[in-house]
Amino acid sequence: MRKFLFLNASTREPGHIGNSETLARRAAAPLSADTKQTWVKLADLELPPFVDLRHTAGTYPMPMADAKSLLDATLAATDLVFVSPVYWFSIPSPLKTYLDHWSAWLRVPGLEFKEAMAGKRLWVIATSGNREKAQPMLDSYRLCAEFLGMQWQEPLWGKGGAPDTVLADGEAMAAAAGYFSGQSA
Repeated sequence: MRKFLFLNASTREPGHIGNSETLARRAAAPLSADTKQTWVKLADLELPPFVDLRHTAGTYPMPMADAKSLLDATLAATDLVFVSPVYWFSIPSPLKTYLDHWSAWLRVPGLEFKEAMAGKRLWVIATSGNREKAQPMLDSYRLCAEFLGMQWQEPLWGKGGAPDTVLADGEAMAAAAGYFSGQSA
C-alpha cells in the first residue's frame, strides 16, 4: 500500500489555504481510497532549531515530541510530497528546518535513516510568480533526493501569488489531476 506524506511548507496564517496546498489537494484527489494520505503543516509543529553536532558530538539522540512524530511519519511514507511555495527564490523556512533535521537523523545511532529513505519517491508541488525563479529551490530538492537515493519525480509547478491565483492556471490544474498517476495533461 502506498503511503503519501504531504509536507505543507506554507506559512499562510491559520485558516487560509495557499496556492501550493490548493494545487496539492487537486493532485491528491484522484488517489485511490486505499492510498493513505497524511497531511502535515510544518509551521504548526514545534521543531527545535537544528544544531550542527557533526564535528563535536558526531551523533544525535533520537528526536522527541513533534520531531519524533515527523521522523516516524517520514519513515512510514512510501511517497513524500513537498507542498512548497517559493519564498525569496528558495525553500520556505519550515521545510528547510525539516531538511536540516535530516542531517541529525542521518547520525542517530541505529536509525539507518539514509537506508530507510532510499527508494522512496520525492514529489514537489510548488507555486510562485515565475517558474524560472522556482528552479533553484527545485534543484535543491532534487539534490536532497539524489543524496538519499530517493526516486526524484518531476515537479508540478503552478502560478502563485495572491490567494487562489493557481485556480486560474488551467495548465497546472489540469496537470495536477493526473500528477501522481504519471498522466499529467
